[in-house]
Amino acid sequence: MINKLTAKIKKTGAPIVVGLDPMLDYIPEHIKEAAFAEYGETLEGAAEAVWQFNKEIVDKTCDLIPAVKPQIAMYEQFGIPGLMAFKKTVDYCKEKGLVVIGDIKRGDIGSTSAAYAAGHIGRVQVGSKSYLPFDEDFVTVNPYLGSDGVNPFIKVCKEEKRGLFILVKTSNPSSGEFQDRLIDGRPLYELVGEKVAEWGASCMGEDYSYIGAVVGATYPAMGKVLRKLMPKSYILVPGYGAQGGKGVDLVHFFNEDGLGAIVNSSRGIIAAYKQEKYEQFGQKNFGDASRAAVEDMITDIKGALENR
Repeated sequence: MINKLTAKIKKTGAPIVVGLDPMLDYIPEHIKEAAFAEYGETLEGAAEAVWQFNKEIVDKTCDLIPAVKPQIAMYEQFGIPGLMAFKKTVDYCKEKGLVVIGDIKRGDIGSTSAAYAAGHIGRVQVGSKSYLPFDEDFVTVNPYLGSDGVNPFIKVCKEEKRGLFILVKTSNPSSGEFQDRLIDGRPLYELVGEKVAEWGASCMGEDYSYIGAVVGATYPAMGKVLRKLMPKSYILVPGYGAQGGKGVDLVHFFNEDGLGAIVNSSRGIIAAYKQEKYEQFGQKNFGDASRAAVEDMITDIKGALENR
């Protein structure tokens, strides 16, 4: 799957991923009104609004981008109807030819970790038949429990040619409480980065590994160090836009070939119509505002890479 992601980034010239992280506050009133008219102000109504919102954004941006990243918590909050909307979103994005990164941040051990891996990027056996339950292409994984938590995912990656993005240095302000702690004189995130490179060496695609890393855009200096530690791992970079990251902050996350990183923007794109810069589109044309935000993000990152 890493080969497909790399090929799509080359084709689109857009090393970006749209985070499909819908909150009800992001969804225009006319979408919610239509969903509530059909299903009432229920969990089913909320899930329908989320689905229709996602569909419009995907329709308006899918030709510009290589990938999407739905955050499963935004769907789980609406219970079973929300998870059904998550699955519909994953399937629709794959129909549109997009790579799907399931942002699930799972981290457990043994049979529990194996079950998470099977459910999201692998297969489950039911009698004589096997199924791909959620069927994402990549998932995010928390490595805090060590190899016991990651190895079941790596096993499925090898079997199904799927991929992982392992949390190394996250974009949130308090990440340093643990991730920056010194172990034998080195920050913990560096040791995790080295382990990601080690895991990745056993799961190589053509040029890059199936095992990538999550490194926040809000820490560009650390990204420069981690890029050298993980030369064959793709870096998923959250924190662009709404969290303060800009194209100029991102150049060190990329290799000299202009590849090796994919930058996420969530509410900066899906809720673009709420920003002053795109308010001329209005609520009715929220999908067009999202498209404009994607185009601006592509221009920003491309310009930064050309001028580094």
